[in-house]
Amino acid sequence: MTDQKDINKTSTVRPSYGPPKSIVREYFEQGVITVIMALFLMTFIAQAVAVPTGSMQNTINIGDHLFVNKFVFGKPTPILGKLLPTGEIKRGDIIVFKLPSDAKINYVKRVIGLPGDTVQVRGRRVFVNGQEQPEQHVLVKLEGHREDSELPIVKVESKPPGAFYRVYYDAEHSTEDDGMDFTQGMRFGVKEPTTVPANSYFVMGDSRDNSLDSRYWGFVPRENIFARALYVHWSYNPRDSNNASTGNRLFDMIRNAKWKRTGTAVK
Repeated sequence: MTDQKDINKTSTVRPSYGPPKSIVREYFEQGVITVIMALFLMTFIAQAVAVPTGSMQNTINIGDHLFVNKFVFGKPTPILGKLLPTGEIKRGDIIVFKLPSDAKINYVKRVIGLPGDTVQVRGRRVFVNGQEQPEQHVLVKLEGHREDSELPIVKVESKPPGAFYRVYYDAEHSTEDDGMDFTQGMRFGVKEPTTVPANSYFVMGDSRDNSLDSRYWGFVPRENIFARALYVHWSYNPRDSNNASTGNRLFDMIRNAKWKRTGTAVK
């Protein structure tokens, strides 16, 4: 007969899998896993993008660091396709793409024309397939404020039905009529309706009088588009004239960061 004490002893015996890991080894392994996951995330799914120009003000300000979704406009994969479904590019999306003339440069613009659409810009009015694109117009003071975090608003016009984003025009130099007095250098979709080629997109910056976009250099091929902007995760503009300098760069970055911009959705 087995003694009760023997049973208790047997039940508490645990198999040995080798010597316990040291704290250093545990931290090292966790660090390696973290780095691998971060590299995977940045390569296939998400990325941080800094915005150095004001072509999208005041939707996106100079110095905004955007968190973008790289997977949403990518090709479905057997492994991640069901977990992270891709989506179609829609009119009004804010996209990140490689500049057609220089793939080393990333641009951020808003989609106006889809493949097969006809696009025409007349003054402050944008027409897609013969219908005016619903946009809320905001007049701003552009001169002397291009390096500031936001453009001073002079007037906010009424929001037309269907408009879900704002566009910004220089209050002093824009025109409401079709005189085309601000179209120097524009070659696409201005004087005549222009058809967007297959697998291409017509994009414009929200700061309409301060944006080099499809009106100047043409269409964005589908293969150049790699992400959709999601939100601002940090904002710091070293060229902002309102910044006070202490001589310590790191302290200045923390002190002068636009923390209220953190978490702002880009739409």
